[in-house]
Amino acid sequence: MGAGYAGLTTARRLADAGIDVVVLEAADRVGGRVFSQVRASGVRLDHGGQWIGPTQRRFQALAAEFDCPTFPTWETGRHVEIRADGTRADYTGGAPESGPGIAEYERITALLDTLARTVDLERPWETPRFAEFDALSAEEFLRTETDDKDALQRLALAVQGVWCAEPREISFFHVLFYLASGGGYEQLMETSGCAQDSRLGDGADAVARALARSLGARIRLGEPVLSIRQTQTEVHVHTGGGTVVHAARAVVTVPPAAVERIAFDPPLPPARLGWVRHAPMGRVAKVHAVYEEPFWRDAGRSGIATLYGERPVGVVFDNSPQDASRGVLVAFVYGDRVDRWAAAPDAERRRAVLTCLSEVVGERAGEPIDYVEQIWPRTGWTIGGYECFLTPGGWTSHGRDGWRSPSGRVHWAGTETASVWNGYIDGAISSGERAAREVAAALGPVVRQPG
Repeated sequence: MGAGYAGLTTARRLADAGIDVVVLEAADRVGGRVFSQVRASGVRLDHGGQWIGPTQRRFQALAAEFDCPTFPTWETGRHVEIRADGTRADYTGGAPESGPGIAEYERITALLDTLARTVDLERPWETPRFAEFDALSAEEFLRTETDDKDALQRLALAVQGVWCAEPREISFFHVLFYLASGGGYEQLMETSGCAQDSRLGDGADAVARALARSLGARIRLGEPVLSIRQTQTEVHVHTGGGTVVHAARAVVTVPPAAVERIAFDPPLPPARLGWVRHAPMGRVAKVHAVYEEPFWRDAGRSGIATLYGERPVGVVFDNSPQDASRGVLVAFVYGDRVDRWAAAPDAERRRAVLTCLSEVVGERAGEPIDYVEQIWPRTGWTIGGYECFLTPGGWTSHGRDGWRSPSGRVHWAGTETASVWNGYIDGAISSGERAAREVAAALGPVVRQPG
């Protein structure tokens, strides 16, 4: 169930093996948490996951197979850091070479990488100091390492940016697992050669749309799954569209927070329910402002920024199309900041974001020709973005049996169940491949009919 990258990959693998499949999707589109839209300005905007990195090999392979071109993320020019006190620092590369808290920040991020290298990605509970680290929040661990408030502020923005959560909310072990899954701290944070290396010219859901075309009528949109009943021989799936599907196996790919919207008979095992209840979705809004041209480039600015303090926006990127036919800035509002900002009236929200963008690239940013907000905690079956995070104790209490072990005839996929690139599109794809292997093994050899 679910026509995001995990569900589409599962279905394709099974269909290629000669197994009959049906994909049930609640929304009126495919892609799940990856969603692009062509605006009246002519620009295609990615409202969800959007980047592809060179080590995300499964995503790269599918993009190549379906002839979905990519182009480098724009990072030419000076980036800017705007500190809580309003001071600014221009820089190039990953971070300013010097500044408040930089030395401590770099020491601690190196320590995080060292600890992440001890993580067992296939059997996380076998990791040294697993229970100790899972009992701590990221904030608790970081505060045992430093009392440098500027370093802590930098680390907090990193947590907010990657997991869309506050350091007090997330298991420290989950931070280490995620770093190991993606190849280290720099891989997650940086642009060139890393997770934010490139974008897809036709939108990040272009590959999902191509996968959907290859599956044809097997995909049924507007069919939210309401209940799943297992018998000794079958799974009966009931949807809000009145459809009842009888199948030998089911694969559920919806985000963890959406699992409890489905009624299961018999009920899910306690470990799976416990896992889901320790796995809230992140809190993030993604806001695009579109301009006639990327005017900041003429001034030698990249459009990349980090912002601290009480401002709603935490990070900004240049999200212009490859041909620069329009200028686009994308602003991210994370964690506690999105809670406060999203509660404000529409005009106030817009004014607050455009004020931040004006700080980054100048006054012209205050007058976009198009402006659009995607507030993910308000969005349909996703209930947040872009991925879940584990709260302290979740891995220890429920990981071994609740993370991705099948629940009878029900199997689990979705990026949160991946060992490599967990939380990313590539992880969603690998999770679908794993779930398809599980189902195929459970069903046994398929006899293909002639003709």
